[in-house]
Amino acid sequence: MDIQKIGVVGAGQMGNGIAHVLAVAGYDVVLNDISQDGLDKAIALIDKNLNRQVSREKISQADKDASMARISTTLKLSELGDCDLIIEAATEQENVKAAIFAELLPHLKPTTILTSNTSSISITRLASRTDRPEKFMGFHFMNPVPVMKLVELIRGIATDAETYDACLAVVERLGKTAASAEDFPAFIVNRILMPMINEAVYTLYEGVGNVESIDSSLRLGANHPMGPLELADFIGLDTCLAIMNVLHDGLADTKYRPCPLLTKYVEAGWLGRKTQRGFYDYRGETPVPTR
Repeated sequence: MDIQKIGVVGAGQMGNGIAHVLAVAGYDVVLNDISQDGLDKAIALIDKNLNRQVSREKISQADKDASMARISTTLKLSELGDCDLIIEAATEQENVKAAIFAELLPHLKPTTILTSNTSSISITRLASRTDRPEKFMGFHFMNPVPVMKLVELIRGIATDAETYDACLAVVERLGKTAASAEDFPAFIVNRILMPMINEAVYTLYEGVGNVESIDSSLRLGANHPMGPLELADFIGLDTCLAIMNVLHDGLADTKYRPCPLLTKYVEAGWLGRKTQRGFYDYRGETPVPTR
């Protein structure tokens, strides 16, 4: 299937990055969000990030101008109806994603492929609520999308080969690498990454180390570019907790039990960088550990 026009649902942290890389790769992009303010901020951020790529000579000014011209925005899901592929990048809540697909279905072409950027939710279960489970799959980008080279492609139980091949071709046109994952809770990256972050929070909770010692230990002792608590703040503690709950519920193993301290931070609204406080306080010039 020849994919030319792609709809992106959700203009947040992931959605704007996905729209950015698709437009640079030459796809026509329709970016949707529930908020005009969200769309305006996304377009401004894409413009800023493209300008950075121009200044670093990664792309030309003409490439940047052409990329911006390929992106249109809408508040109406119905206006994504003529897209060849749709990538849902809304919040990591299954009921929200299911509602989006239900609203989209009456407007789609029979050939349109539906995908979700979910980092953990069952692709088979999401697909079963649509009229095209064979044309549904997981299309999981890593954050930040313009920088990270990996995309997880996750087949549901019904996903057909044509759909997989079409999505693989998109990943390759983006200049990224696809990792094929089976539809088990949290797939590959988060199945390994999130328990590590959760264990780092337990290490903090039990007083084995403070925020600074835990993060510096993993940066310097394991050569990680970012400590696990710093990374959790970057991802969003609410997202980390949601994925741990998916692992815990889906695999029924106590080793995936979310740390009570992670739950407490989320209850406090300390979700990391996006709320200015998490395991670090970002309200000053430099981040300060909160424990």
